[in-house]
Amino acid sequence: MINIKNLYFSYPNSPCYLLKDININIPKGSYVSIIGENGSCKSTLVKLILNLLKPLKGTIELKGSKVGYVPQRMDNFNAEFPITVKELLNTYRKLLKIKDSTAIYNCLKKVNMINFENHLLGNLSGGQQQRIFIAKALMGTPDILILDEPSTGIDITNQREIYYLIKHLNLCEKITVISVEHNLDAVLSNSTHVLQLKDGGSKLYTLEEFKASIDTQGGL
Repeated sequence: MINIKNLYFSYPNSPCYLLKDININIPKGSYVSIIGENGSCKSTLVKLILNLLKPLKGTIELKGSKVGYVPQRMDNFNAEFPITVKELLNTYRKLLKIKDSTAIYNCLKKVNMINFENHLLGNLSGGQQQRIFIAKALMGTPDILILDEPSTGIDITNQREIYYLIKHLNLCEKITVISVEHNLDAVLSNSTHVLQLKDGGSKLYTLEEFKASIDTQGGL
């Protein structure tokens, strides 16, 4: 599904590679959690996969897949934010040149937010906003859903609901999920694979291998 070969990356004027010799093959239908310490370039790797950044060396193949992206949620939608859920999704539908207006209904249905299309985005709770951003990412029926720390700024109850939704999309909609994570409980509960970034390198574990590595190291 996603094949990364011999990837190297650094930002301009950086004295060394931030990512070096990354080789990853992400299987179709998998749920991959990306973990690592702050500064390990988790979000940078996501931007490379999204083609928002260019590698200095190496290749990234998505093999014709369509990608939906949910960036890290920002707490900047106050009650006066003057856009409704429907307006947001309709603008994105037109940007993608999707002619079928029922795409909005279909995406809202997948995230259980049909009754909120006329609500102002700024009036929604953090968990509700995140569902809308996931609905937006589902516009165009992607094969791959990439999320950057989907539980950031969301209370525990809504975190559980968000992860249940993401896992449902993975299992029932057959969408490959790649999620940048700091939430270890979510990693252990939802992932099929765990990609650990450390010192510029990477290692892709199956969930069972990752659990075994935790046991061996006595925790991360």
